[in-house]
Amino acid sequence: MKVALVTGANKGIGRGAAEQLARLGMTVVIGARDPQRGEEAATAMRSAGGDVHAVTLDVTDAETIQAAAQWIDERFGQLDVLINNAGITGSGQVSPQDAYDQVPSTVDLDMVREVFETNVFGVIAVTNAMLPLLRRSSAPRIVNVSSHGASLALTSDPDGPFSALLPSAAYMPSKTALSALTVQYANELRKDGILVNAAAPGYVDTDSNNHTGFSTIAEGATALVHLATLSPDGPTATFHAEEGPVPW
Repeated sequence: MKVALVTGANKGIGRGAAEQLARLGMTVVIGARDPQRGEEAATAMRSAGGDVHAVTLDVTDAETIQAAAQWIDERFGQLDVLINNAGITGSGQVSPQDAYDQVPSTVDLDMVREVFETNVFGVIAVTNAMLPLLRRSSAPRIVNVSSHGASLALTSDPDGPFSALLPSAAYMPSKTALSALTVQYANELRKDGILVNAAAPGYVDTDSNNHTGFSTIAEGATALVHLATLSPDGPTATFHAEEGPVPW
C-alpha cells in the first residue's frame, strides 16, 4: 500500500491529482484548509471506489501541519508521495491579464509576503514535517506544483507567450523561488533515494485564473501524477510539464 498526501486537494488540480492517484490504487490523504470541503471531496472519491481520507491542513499554520503529520504517522506509519499543491495567486479569482495588482512598480508588499508565505514557506514547512514519514518509504517522491510562469527562460522572452501578460511581482516570482527550492531539496535528498521534482500543470481551467484556462483539470494533473510515480531510476531536480521538460 502506497500513501500519498496532496495539499490543497479539495478542488482544482490537487483534487484531480488525488483522484488519479486513488485510481492507481494509492491511499490518498487530502489536505484542505476547510475541514468540511476536504471531507466532501474525500467522500466523493470514496464513492468512486478510492481509499481517500481528509485532514485539516493549512500550509501557513504550523499546528495543522504537525497534526496532519501525526495523524498520517498514527494511521499509516509512512508516506510515499508528497504533492505540495496548495498555492495562491495573490490576486484572487481573476485572469492573469487582469492582475493589475501584481505589477512590480505598484505592488503591495503585504500581498507579496502573503503569496510567498503559502507558495514558498508553506512548502518548506510541510516538506520538513513530512520528511520523517517519507524516509520510511521504499520509493519516496516529492512533487512541487509550479507553473510555466516560474521559468525565467520563458518569461524573459519578449516574443514569447508570456509577453502578453502583465508583469507579476508576487505569483510568478514565488514559483521561481519554488524552482530553486526544489533543486536544493533534490540535492540534499538525492543520496536518500528521495526524488524531488517540480511540475507545471499548464494553463488549467480553475478558480485561480477565473476559469480562463484551456486545459482540463485531469490534463493538468497528469504531470503531477507522472512525477509522483517515477521509477527508482527516475529523474530528480527537474521541471516537467505534460509535454516534457520546462526550461528553468
